[in-house]
Amino acid sequence: MISSQRQHLILSRLRTRGAVRITALSKELGVSAMTIRRDIADLADKGLLKRVHGGAITTSALLSEPLFSVKSQMDIGLKDAIARTAVDYVSPGDVIAIGGGTTAYVFAQHLLESQRCAGITILTNSMPVAELVQALESKEVEVIVTGGVITRSNCLVGPIADKVVASLRVNTVFLGTHSVSLPRGFLMPNSLEAATDMAMMDIADRTIIITDHTKWSSTSLSLFARFDQVDTVVTDDGLDAESVSATRDLVPDLVLAHPQEATDGR
Repeated sequence: MISSQRQHLILSRLRTRGAVRITALSKELGVSAMTIRRDIADLADKGLLKRVHGGAITTSALLSEPLFSVKSQMDIGLKDAIARTAVDYVSPGDVIAIGGGTTAYVFAQHLLESQRCAGITILTNSMPVAELVQALESKEVEVIVTGGVITRSNCLVGPIADKVVASLRVNTVFLGTHSVSLPRGFLMPNSLEAATDMAMMDIADRTIIITDHTKWSSTSLSLFARFDQVDTVVTDDGLDAESVSATRDLVPDLVLAHPQEATDGR
């Protein structure tokens, strides 16, 4: 098993357990305790967990957002399936908003590769999304960037971003989330990013959350949307049955994307 696979499994165990021990992971993954220590040290350096004596905990995830470059390597297949499904909610000529985060970035990639992007205008506070549009040879897509203060996840947030957003109007906003709390709603570690997401929801006729099933197992600090403020949630079919049922009771439209179908060229 390669390092990235082990680290993905370690993070998966943390999401469900809240804490992991080196000795237990060593037995479970069939590698030495020294190997697990190196993996935990690497993940701690990236801001994805907090090292403690004998293992790791997820406390730091409440207070800090991992770097965009780190998050972009996590749960790639899930994000791809979710993004492909979410593209169906865009029509040529739409005016849309796209928030920050790596799932939103993958969504933008698939949208710009599809016929549905013809004549659209994109408002975004995501620097990577803006760069995607700028790199297009086609001039059919217009991008408006909010400006603002740059976060660890390469988002532009704060009063400048919020003021620009408030002066505009969009058909649909597509937002990622750091965590999903039942029955509270959707949360972010960064309160300024949460405020900018709220500002984008305020100018949208429709709000769509795009996020993978692991976010139901994590937690965060700043609520940016209640379930009754969201029209559609697009996630993957890895979400457990209990969470599916509870989420369907709270949101008008829950869509489960199928990663295998996306891989097979769906």
